[in-house]
Amino acid sequence: MISAVVMPGPDAPLELRSFARPELEPGAVLLQTLGSEVCGTDAHLWKGQLAGVPYPIIPGHVSVGRISALGPVDATGEAARDVSGAPLRVGQIVTFLDVYGTCGRCWYCTVGHATTRCPERKVYGVTLSADDGLLGGWAEYIHLKPGVHVIPLPDELDWRAFLSGGCGMPTALHAVTLGEIAFGDTVVVQGAGPVGLCAAVLAQLRGAGSVIVIGGPEVRLDAATRFGADTVIDIGTTTPDERIAAVREATGGRGADVTIEATGVPSAVPEGMRLTRDAGRYVIVGQYTDAGETTFNPHLDLNQKHLDIRGCWGSDVGHVYRAVRVMARYGRIFPWTDLISKEYRLDEAQAALEDVAAQRVVKALIVP
Repeated sequence: MISAVVMPGPDAPLELRSFARPELEPGAVLLQTLGSEVCGTDAHLWKGQLAGVPYPIIPGHVSVGRISALGPVDATGEAARDVSGAPLRVGQIVTFLDVYGTCGRCWYCTVGHATTRCPERKVYGVTLSADDGLLGGWAEYIHLKPGVHVIPLPDELDWRAFLSGGCGMPTALHAVTLGEIAFGDTVVVQGAGPVGLCAAVLAQLRGAGSVIVIGGPEVRLDAATRFGADTVIDIGTTTPDERIAAVREATGGRGADVTIEATGVPSAVPEGMRLTRDAGRYVIVGQYTDAGETTFNPHLDLNQKHLDIRGCWGSDVGHVYRAVRVMARYGRIFPWTDLISKEYRLDEAQAALEDVAAQRVVKALIVP
């Protein structure tokens, strides 16, 4: 039998359950889990803040594993392949896009080129039920269904290093790309969690002239400084007006060229609009769940500022592939694993979840 952590429902204690080894379909893959991240999404799931979640679930939507077994070839004689088209092999260390079942035929997939909005999409560890099998990363093994996008990790990228970015890195890569950061830009990142920290790193790689991280607590701001942020501003000791004044003072009175919101706090949005210069760009990536409403002045904060606001939802397989490449290439500059605060066994998953929800850690991993 295979052990896995199950989240029975919102606010319910996590449970350790046993599952039978799955029968692999043609094109399926069985991963022996090496590690799986604990991220803010898991805390939102625990608090019941996401709609349409088919509890009970096995949490863990970004994971790394070693291929333990491959399903038989399909009716056309094709074996399971990675995103580059190469056949997968038993023993390979891989990650995978958590989104499964994107149809490739709907308007969003074909015309809008926005696969993250496909109505058929399901997500490992989020919208796939534990009643249907090992479809989340907080388990000894993960059943990758046929069609799941698999990305091998190159030899130079340790699996812990990749998971230290976790879902934060491809999500931040999506946001930073939308922000079109140019050489010399001043970039403000709201939020010092994994998405914000990764955005601060990627802004540097895009040629930013200055990176300012606004957030907390201290353990996360310290990480921002270690990973190259020029200035950090603690939200616990400053007011919104003081933060806006500090950014304007640093930018000749203008404000940031590009601001990236990665907080998940609604009130951060109007503040971010005011942190950004006239005709600047503001990318909102942190509002993944419905945490409530906020208000802004459409004349002063948007229209008169000629502000370009871009919403950013999740990531697709291209973002994950590029995240792997970036982390492999720049590991000599950025010590990724320094972001990992603690590792937890399966039977310690409850403590891991509570530590992440309370922001006591930067990055937590479940390591079966």
